[in-house]
Amino acid sequence: MAKVSVDKDACIGCGVCENLCPEVFKLDDDGKATTLVPESDLPCVQDAADSCPTSAISVE
Repeated sequence: MAKVSVDKDACIGCGVCENLCPEVFKLDDDGKATTLVPESDLPCVQDAADSCPTSAISVE
């Protein structure tokens, strides 16, 4: 399992991660991405991280 996190300061709230991997990411009330689960092995997590325009998503 990979640890998934979002840097709220870097996030611009574009929603790409939520569109690619709604099981793990969603935009919260402040319009920034948040993780629904702290760890995941879904392939879409890495797709979301690779597609984030500000590199706000880290997968370890």
